[in-house]
Amino acid sequence: MAAPKKGRGPSGGQGRPGRALVLILIAMVALTGGMFLSGHTTPRLGIDLAGGTSITLKAKNQPGKPNAINPTNMDTAVGIIERRVNGLGVSEAEVQTQGSDNIIVNIPKGTNSEQAREQVGTTAQLYFRPVLTVAASGPEQPAPSGSPTPSGSATPKPGESATSDDKDKDKGEEATGEEATPSPSATTQGRAVSEGLKKAPTPTPTNSGEPKPSDSPEASPSADPATAKLQEEFAKLNCADPEQRAAAGKDALPTDSIVACGSNVPGSYEKYILGPAEVSGGDVDDAQGAIDQQTGEWIVSMEFSSAGAKKFQTITSRLSQQQPPMNQFAIVLDGEVVSAPSVRTALSKNAQISGSFDQQSAEDLGNILSYGALPLTFEEVSVTTVTAALGSEQLKGGLIAGGIGLALVVIYLVAYYRGLAFIALLSLLVSGILTYTIMSLLGPAIGFALNLPAVCGAIVAIGITADSFIVYFERVRDEIREGRTLRPAIERAWPRARRTILVSDFVSFLAAAVLFLVTVGKVQGFAFTLGLTTLLDVVVVFFFTKPLMTLMGRTKFFSQGGSWSGLDPKRLGAQPPLRRSRRVSASTEPKEA
Repeated sequence: MAAPKKGRGPSGGQGRPGRALVLILIAMVALTGGMFLSGHTTPRLGIDLAGGTSITLKAKNQPGKPNAINPTNMDTAVGIIERRVNGLGVSEAEVQTQGSDNIIVNIPKGTNSEQAREQVGTTAQLYFRPVLTVAASGPEQPAPSGSPTPSGSATPKPGESATSDDKDKDKGEEATGEEATPSPSATTQGRAVSEGLKKAPTPTPTNSGEPKPSDSPEASPSADPATAKLQEEFAKLNCADPEQRAAAGKDALPTDSIVACGSNVPGSYEKYILGPAEVSGGDVDDAQGAIDQQTGEWIVSMEFSSAGAKKFQTITSRLSQQQPPMNQFAIVLDGEVVSAPSVRTALSKNAQISGSFDQQSAEDLGNILSYGALPLTFEEVSVTTVTAALGSEQLKGGLIAGGIGLALVVIYLVAYYRGLAFIALLSLLVSGILTYTIMSLLGPAIGFALNLPAVCGAIVAIGITADSFIVYFERVRDEIREGRTLRPAIERAWPRARRTILVSDFVSFLAAAVLFLVTVGKVQGFAFTLGLTTLLDVVVVFFFTKPLMTLMGRTKFFSQGGSWSGLDPKRLGAQPPLRRSRRVSASTEPKEA
């Protein structure tokens, strides 16, 4: 009698199906509890459902760098843009490459989303350049070179200074417009530019390639072609003109001296002649906007790398000995002067930039300094804004489609399988609970966002899950057609159905994995959801559907094969038991003889 017991044991190990049901019940309770404890009771919605802005950036070829657009630089740009956006407190933003030269940035609607959008396309080629000359710039053009009329106020930007974090600041020493001396004549201005170029570590050569003449009192701007050219560009520059302001300082090499524009007060502009860059944004380790505890003003606190600290100490040591405006260094972002503080003492690893900052401008500058410059130049190809109302309509449409699909599946199951539809519906319910809770938890865990294609993937998964039930039910019904009773039919049908279900789900999961790896953007949401629900289908069938089927097979309603059970032998066309027909034929043969 021991042999039959051994034969029953390996048939799926379903002698205690309650264990599997308890196990999956514990998993459901744990996931649901974790969802409520974490506070994320709904899945995170993607931009097409929640609303927001989608920006497509295209990398541009740079002069002298024909091979700059490569996978390494593109991945670096993605990382920098993502850190910039998240650094502003905009969570749930998506940044990813598309093709070889495009980057897609999805910024959900919410706090700081507009501020983040402004920084997305900012190339942030950041340099610290010494100031050689500064003047106010407006609609009125300055006097031509050589005129004795002052060309503008040669002052630093009012109220700005650079100080060390570990030194007390003396606000009385800051240069202001009232303290500034009248601007020099064009000749004196030219001397200042020539002197600044000579003191720069990488002086710009003259057009003829000869070294610059020494700065003698007799020198004039026209004695140095490079200085004369800068003077001419400086005189013609009108920073109130948006086109001239945008073009100034763009595409210049770090070793070039440039003219650039800046604005300290909205509607008021300054123009600068700046020397070659001596420190780059890559030399900054960390920077952040903060409130000065002593003055209550917004400042930007910077911390340089070891190499950057040496460079910064060298430039500030030299500038601190100069007279205004040559004691200033300009922080130049994409050719625009965002700040031009004056220097009173040599600074090294830690420094502060103080000036006319508000919270947003201080945080913006600190964010850009912290996360560095993009390795490529980008242009906006398209900007698509999705309103929250449109997103809710799309979500409503997706849910309606899912409800219709689920209703059709339920109608089919009830009409064809009758009582077995109860097991299928409970299995679908368990699958839905697991899918919902896991999606809700994956949002804060890995940044998963439920977009419209992902909703489509969940709808497709309803059919995949229902298909697994149908495979198993049909195997059981085949066994009953062959004349077996329900309980043996359930156990004998499981190994055959299990193989078919595993093969089918493996193919679906493989397709989802390949689709996820070779696609970008929203299609990945479809692939991820399809793969997740396929795995959950295996879990539900093994740990819920099969054990529940075993328990239901022990009930009177199913075991007797009533007409509404879905397992009625007469309706299924069951044949007489094979062993009984053999016995009958064997017993009748002797009588006939």
